[in-house]
Amino acid sequence: MSLCSDCVKGVRHEGTPEGKIEFIGDVRCYVGTPSGEYNEEKAVLFLPDVIGIDLINAQLLVDDFARNGFKTIAIDYLNGDPVPDNAFTGGKYDFPAWLAKHGNEQTRPNIDKVVTALREQGVKDFGSTGYCFGARYGFDLAFENITKVTVVSHPSLLEVPEDLEKYKRLSRAPLLINSCTFDQRFPKEAQAEADRILGNGEQFTETYRREYFEGCTHGFAVRGDLSKPEVKAGKEGAFKAAVLFFKQHL
Repeated sequence: MSLCSDCVKGVRHEGTPEGKIEFIGDVRCYVGTPSGEYNEEKAVLFLPDVIGIDLINAQLLVDDFARNGFKTIAIDYLNGDPVPDNAFTGGKYDFPAWLAKHGNEQTRPNIDKVVTALREQGVKDFGSTGYCFGARYGFDLAFENITKVTVVSHPSLLEVPEDLEKYKRLSRAPLLINSCTFDQRFPKEAQAEADRILGNGEQFTETYRREYFEGCTHGFAVRGDLSKPEVKAGKEGAFKAAVLFFKQHL
């Protein structure tokens, strides 16, 4: 497939969300639907970070994927209990306690309910885009080959190298990783391991890509400080890379 830069409608940094809240499989979701004709047998699962689906940044991203032709569903797998968006500014939020209440047993069932309901609606092929906390589920869905293509940005909760080796062994889904300079959860050592294991030592192959955004910090693809030119460019670059990857593989 031949694609040029004009094939991608860019990410917005502010605006009014265009999608809507729907209950899919009895799970609360934020849904972006393309305005024109699109392939209704394909859908992108948007797997948010711990701030959840009501963060306007996340909703605008969902809308922008829809503007590029993909019906996109952000799933509330946090059961209506996200981390407050100002939780990390005061230094007093008990994140380990929150995390203990949002493990796989509490969160994964909502994803499975949505996938089942979408299949009943006629969706056959799923892509996923997972941010931070959501990247864990992007990998898990790929392990089970529920998804056809995987995008993760500044991933968290991955075991390196174990999850990378497991991905190579079990998944058929092409993988894009959006990585950055300052990321304790997926540092340069983990990035190099990903290239070694999934790219056979290369950063870019036909089915594996690791984009790298210099000067960016963990969270840049959703909640970065857009007053910094390198972060603004990183958010835009990560979104464009994701859209092109979906257009190629989904």
